[in-house]
Order: sequence, then C-alpha cells, then structure tokens
Amino acid sequence: MNLQTGTRDTFYRQITKLTFPIVVQNLLSAAVSSADVVMLNSVGQSAISAVSLASQYASVLFMIFYGLGTGATMLSAQYWGKKDIHAIELVEGIALRFSLAISLVFLLGTLLIPDWMMRLFTNDTELIALGTSYLRIVGFSYLFWSISEIYLASLRSVERVTVSTVLNALALGLNVCLNAVFIFGLFGAPKLGVAGVAFATSVSRGIQLICCVLVSHFSHNVKLRFSYIFKRNKILFQDFLRLSVPALGNDLSWSVAFSMYSVVLGHLGSDMVAANSIVVVVRNFATVFCYSLGSVSTIWLGKLIGQGDMELAKRDSRRLVWLTVFAGILGGIFVLIASPFVLGHVSLTEQAMHYLKYMLLINSYYIVGTALNTTLIAGVFRAGGDSRFGFICDTIDMWCYGVPLGFLAAFVFKLPHLVVYFLLCTDEFVKWPWVIAHYRSFKWLHNVTKEYE
Repeated sequence: MNLQTGTRDTFYRQITKLTFPIVVQNLLSAAVSSADVVMLNSVGQSAISAVSLASQYASVLFMIFYGLGTGATMLSAQYWGKKDIHAIELVEGIALRFSLAISLVFLLGTLLIPDWMMRLFTNDTELIALGTSYLRIVGFSYLFWSISEIYLASLRSVERVTVSTVLNALALGLNVCLNAVFIFGLFGAPKLGVAGVAFATSVSRGIQLICCVLVSHFSHNVKLRFSYIFKRNKILFQDFLRLSVPALGNDLSWSVAFSMYSVVLGHLGSDMVAANSIVVVVRNFATVFCYSLGSVSTIWLGKLIGQGDMELAKRDSRRLVWLTVFAGILGGIFVLIASPFVLGHVSLTEQAMHYLKYMLLINSYYIVGTALNTTLIAGVFRAGGDSRFGFICDTIDMWCYGVPLGFLAAFVFKLPHLVVYFLLCTDEFVKWPWVIAHYRSFKWLHNVTKEYE
C-alpha cells in the first residue's frame, strides 16, 4: 500500500470525495420530506400528522434495509480491500433474500390491516382514515425499495458513491414532482391529497429500481444478479449472519423504540404530532453531514482493515470522530439559525407552534449526541466487524431507559408535554460513557475476510 494514503491531506481529500455525494443524497432525502410537509400544509394539519405517523413504518423499514445494507457493507468493504468482486455479489444476494422477505410482510400488512397499523400510533379517527388511505398505496414502494437499497449499498461499498447518489437523486426528484402533480391536481391529474403522496412515492421507487437494473447491466464491477439470491455459500452466509443479525437487530430495535416515541407523542394529541413532524424535517437537514460520516466510516475504514492496515485504520478513526463532533456542533447551530424562519413560515395551531418553538431548541443540542453515537456505533465499530456492541448498547438504552421513561412521564406521571419530549431526548447522552470507552479500547477492530471457496 502507498504510504501516502496515510497523510492528513490525502485522508481529507478521500473522505471529502466519499462524503460529498452522500451528503447530497441525504440533503435530497431531507428535501423530499420537507417538500411533503410543505405541500401537505395546504391540505391541512391532519394530513401532515397522518402521513407523519404512517411514515413510521417506512422509517422502520429504512432501518431494516440500512441494517442489512450495513451488514453487507461490513463484509463487502473489507472484500473490496482485497478486490474480490465475486464475494461482494454473493453477499449482495444473501442480503436481498432478507430484504425481499421483510418488505413482503410489510406490503401484506398495508393491504390487509392498514387501519390496525394506524391505530398503533393514534386513536384519532380522522388521522386513522387518512393514514389508511396512504398505507394502502405506499406499501408497493416497500418492495421496490428493498431491492434498490441493497444494490446501492453494494455500490457504496466499492466506493461508487456518486452512482448511488445519482440514482437516489433521480427517485427523490421524481417523488417531489409527482407529489406536486397528485396533491394539487396539476396537468389535469386528480387531487389525491394524502393518497397522492403515497402514489408518488411508489412510482418513484419503481422507476429507481428500473434504473438500478440498467446501471447493473452496464457496470464493470458489482452487478445486480437476482440469480445470486439462490446461491449458497456457507462461509459467507455464516459471516453475514454473524455480522448482519446484530446490525439488523440494532437498527430494528432502535427504530421500533424510536417509533414508540411517536406512539407517546401521538397519544399526547395532534398538536404534538404536527410539531414533531416539522422538527423531524429540520433535524434531517441538520444531521445530513453527521449521518454521511457514519456511512463513510464503514466504507473507508472497512477497506483499510481489509487491506490489513490496522494502524492507519486506528488513526483515521480518530480523525472521523473529531469530524463528527464538529459536524454535530454545526448541525446544532443550523437548528438555532433555522428556527425563526421555520416558525414564521409554518401554519399550525397556536398550541402546536408553542410546542414547535421549544422542541427545536431541544434538538439544537440533541443532534450532537446522536451524531457521535451514529458514527461510532453504525460506522466505525461496524467497519471493524463489531455490530454486537451497538445492538446490546442501543437495546438497553432504548428499551430499558428511553421507552419506559417516555411512557411513565406521559401516562403515569402525566408530566407537561414538553417535559415528556425533553426526557425522550436524553437517550443519546446516557450511552456516551460506554460508547466512548468501547471506542478507546479498540476491541471493535477486526479483519473479517476469509477464504470462502
């Protein structure tokens, strides 16, 4: 390996090259969420609240696909260090088996029991009716998404992040355009309101999948080979399970627990739900750089570890941690600067606006906590083949602390709504001592590649 790869300038140049496309992708994703809220604002506060609650299932699915994709990336990035494309495609096929099966379960749920799925989050009959109409249509996007997300994760693992970003940008841009068409009834289309958002999402995800197939056809390295779903390789399958099951369990446990936060807020009233839906949009913009660094950490450090350069991996992990702290601080400042603009341009009830003002303030520092934990748990540790620590840490933190605290504060002690929200936003800081100590021990650093034939 060229010793120049260890220099500070080279590191920042390569990290910028990898991070910039992912930042753009995350910005576009946040922009689509923002566009949904802005467009639905013209339909009404109930429409915003209903889509916000129904979208919790997409959030859970995203974390599942992210967990599977990360598990695949953990292996693939290290095999990329060895330039073993065949192993990467075999891992991709294994991940697709799981993502397709899970997406089909969610799709069947949206077709058969969408009203029950909404009742989990709210007892408001208007929100249930609106959310049900949304879920019945958006469920088809889950199936398309389950394939494209795994393929894009494979592309990112071999540092083809620009292609991944372009494909996501296409889907997201198309989603915004179709949202406008079907929410407002442009070009002679019917005004579908909430159902229009769902239809736009499904169509854009379907077109994205078609584009993935076309990219795969002309690709010179990683291809989308559906036949590999049925190929068997005992060693890679065992490694995938060993690494991916804890990663998937981690992301699923965290996302379901975070959805429980929405259950708490949903039962505190539509004003809290509406305010939170705006906060989520602002937070998504503020954390794009932080979350991008988490993805880059897995790709960059995984490649170095696969090449056997452990000392350089340690050094670059320190650089990534400090970058994340800086990014988290910038994200918090962004929330503070954006708050007056947001408060002046949203149309909510007076009570919802009161909630929104203080929820934004709370998120200005909450971002720093989630930024560091995300980069270390979902990025650095996983790059070294350690997904078990994050699973244990997040499960204990969310299910033994965050969720019980939220339910007790809201329904037993009946604390003021903003106090409940503040308590929910302490979960990230509680686990800092254990996460930082595990990072400093370097027990997460392992080369997981093997001879698999």
